[in-house]
Amino acid sequence: MRTWLLARVHLGPLAVLFALTLSACLLVAGLPRATESAYDQALQRALTGAPGVQTDLTVTVGSWSPALDLRERAQFDTRDRLWHEILPAGLRPLVTGPGHASAKTTLTPIAGTGGSSYLNVGWLSDADRRVEWVRGRAPGASSTMRYEGETIPVFEAGIVDEAEREMGLGIGKTTVIGEHDYAAVKIVGIFRAKQPDDRYWSHHNDLVHVLKQQPPGSLDFEKHATALLSDAGLAVLSGEGRNLAYRWTLPLDPRGATALAVPGLLDDVAEFGRVVDVQSNGPVSPYRLETGLPNLLTGFQAELSTAQTVMSLVLGGLLAVALGVIVLALQLLADRLDHTLSLARARGGSLAQVARTAAGLTAVAVVPGAVAGYALSYLVPGPVLPIVHAGPVFVVLVAVGFAAARLALAHRTPLHERREDVATARPSARRITLEVLIVVLAVAGAYLLRARGLSASAGQDPFLLVVPVALTVAAALVTLRCYPYPLRLIVRLAARGRAAVPFLGLTRAARARAAAVLPVLILLPALAVSVFAAVVTDGIAGTQRLASWQQTGAPIKVTSEIEIPAETIDKIRAVPGVEQVVLAQRGQVQVGYGAERAEALAVDVAQWRSILADAPVSVPPLSEGVLVSPELRGRGTLDLGWQSRLKLPTRGVVESVPGFFTKGKFLIVPIGVQLRPAVNTLLIKGDADVAELAALAPSATVISQEGALATIQEDPLTSTVRTTLAIVTAALAGYALLAVVLTLIVGAADRARAVSFLRTLGLSDRQAQRLTVLEIMPMIIVTALAGLCLGLALPAALGPGVDLSSYAGDLPVGDYSPDPVLPSALAAGLAVVAVLGAYVHTAISRRRSLGAVLRVGDLT
Repeated sequence: MRTWLLARVHLGPLAVLFALTLSACLLVAGLPRATESAYDQALQRALTGAPGVQTDLTVTVGSWSPALDLRERAQFDTRDRLWHEILPAGLRPLVTGPGHASAKTTLTPIAGTGGSSYLNVGWLSDADRRVEWVRGRAPGASSTMRYEGETIPVFEAGIVDEAEREMGLGIGKTTVIGEHDYAAVKIVGIFRAKQPDDRYWSHHNDLVHVLKQQPPGSLDFEKHATALLSDAGLAVLSGEGRNLAYRWTLPLDPRGATALAVPGLLDDVAEFGRVVDVQSNGPVSPYRLETGLPNLLTGFQAELSTAQTVMSLVLGGLLAVALGVIVLALQLLADRLDHTLSLARARGGSLAQVARTAAGLTAVAVVPGAVAGYALSYLVPGPVLPIVHAGPVFVVLVAVGFAAARLALAHRTPLHERREDVATARPSARRITLEVLIVVLAVAGAYLLRARGLSASAGQDPFLLVVPVALTVAAALVTLRCYPYPLRLIVRLAARGRAAVPFLGLTRAARARAAAVLPVLILLPALAVSVFAAVVTDGIAGTQRLASWQQTGAPIKVTSEIEIPAETIDKIRAVPGVEQVVLAQRGQVQVGYGAERAEALAVDVAQWRSILADAPVSVPPLSEGVLVSPELRGRGTLDLGWQSRLKLPTRGVVESVPGFFTKGKFLIVPIGVQLRPAVNTLLIKGDADVAELAALAPSATVISQEGALATIQEDPLTSTVRTTLAIVTAALAGYALLAVVLTLIVGAADRARAVSFLRTLGLSDRQAQRLTVLEIMPMIIVTALAGLCLGLALPAALGPGVDLSSYAGDLPVGDYSPDPVLPSALAAGLAVVAVLGAYVHTAISRRRSLGAVLRVGDLT
């Protein structure tokens, strides 16, 4: 048989196959590239947003004797080259820039302060590029002085102005440090960081800030500062009698990180740490690797696993539905070829010829469609994954293989006759047993998934991927088996009426041919996955909004480490868009008379509740007394030390305070209990410009609920999950509508013949339209209801196994309340398409003469 001649004759079905194959291959090859690209962006953003002290690789070693001291820059450079040489190959593309070295002491007390103040000394290999001297001069060579009868070294050093204020140090002042091996530090200059926001300074926060620590059991804070030495000071610095550590930092460039390389990066970091450990700086001074990179990568891998699981579920469902629609289009082509192939078989054609003809004709449409879809997928940015190559090939093999097998089975005997609309075969006991087993296993799998939750092993949980497929197959089997029974009951009721159209239409629906199974197998997963995607998207969106309110606690929040002046508050009240300003004071209070501390918030709760009237968060009412956290419950009246002694009775327990506290010991008190509140927090209602508010209070931090929500939504992983779900929902809705249209076309010939016979008996055009609608609507309604119910049930069934908190501000996504808009829109869309198809089909049939239709029917 001539394939190209058949292709010209059946150009319409082949064009449909081409378009469906192109869209399927574009989706199956393009969406994985887009999602993987977003995974890479998310990893790079996570690494870029983390402090350098967490992402960079730092090799450290201690020194406590002159034999272990490093006194020259060349000694540091030699070891820096060694660390780069032994760096694993997987880390070298990420460690591209030059590193830096440092030498710093720790826990060096200022003599005579009783351990309340500490002044350390430090050296940076690249200090000349990192700092600028604003007063005084850069440090020079060290000298000596006599102290308590001994000669001690005097280091020339510089400090930041914060240390000058907090520590009482100044230019020209000499301070003795140490407990036994004393030294002195002479301040000769004040410096500041050239780029204070550079990730570099997370390694040396002690150099640019005074660190305050509260020892256990103490009510006072210790102050720690570090003074900067020169190269000449390094030559004198020794670890004997001091806590001295040397560090070499290899900065990580996140721009080259990819999500696919995360497991390899974890192995490479572990290997680098092992190789560093075997180096030595003497018999008792091993090197060790310090980095928070494994923790960051492990946390990202957990988020990525959830995203990949959700994407696998929806993309797998999309591929299955796309293949189902292609198979339905192949059914249309098979019906058109039925007469031609039957004639070929009657004239002695072999089954191999039939299969080759079907496969070749199908390949004429699907191969160019697959190539076009595959080529268009390269317009989508992202890495080329194996699925990009394998997906289109799989689509082509399924389409060609199904066409060849379907027509070979249909024409295995010449001059075959089928009357599937008259009698249906009863399923065997073996088949019924198998189907019951599938349903039981699917329900048991869903129960076990809820009971055990997500597997703790790394990567995707295979059980989580199998259960949705099993539930979909089970729902399809139940629908196919149960669909005829209520319909036959309705047919019996219609048979008692006088109208013939309801009886005939419902009877044809109940005696639908075997091809009616295909729309069920397409519509059900299409609706189920699209509704599942929509419900999950709505759940994420609602939880994101809740998380943004819990992060801010007000439409706009202004917080400061120091008291906000009254004149600044008045200016903020006058800003356009500010409707209400609630004053608050946040601080740490003493609980009782011991060392126990708790976080406290003093606020007018009634006013605060008023600005949270329309928000998804709130706080309990409080007019007097105190609201406490669960860790402080059951203590009755609390004796608090906060500016003055306060005795307040407990009036309730709060699990968290939106915008402020989520765990630990905390409490809320009325702001009126303070004699003079030191307001350092403002809760603002309105839509004022955040930048304008920040300009009025430069020492404060201004955040808004809308800004917090935007930050959560703009996360690459979060936006990818939501965007992909939206695309899949739209694609599945389109495929569902195409399935309905193709179902109408596939049965058009048989339906036209039946309507033509009935028109000879007096059937009107209006009755023909009603007949067509009654024939196709039961299948659509039942399948749509089953798909909608399955889609609404899947989030609840898979909830414990899919942790979406990473995409919702770290709040668990558990509110999967169904949104009636999408299910109603899908059901209405299918119904409208079915009804319009019925009217179009009737209009087309009316244009054909009865004689032509009946003669064609007689020939077949």
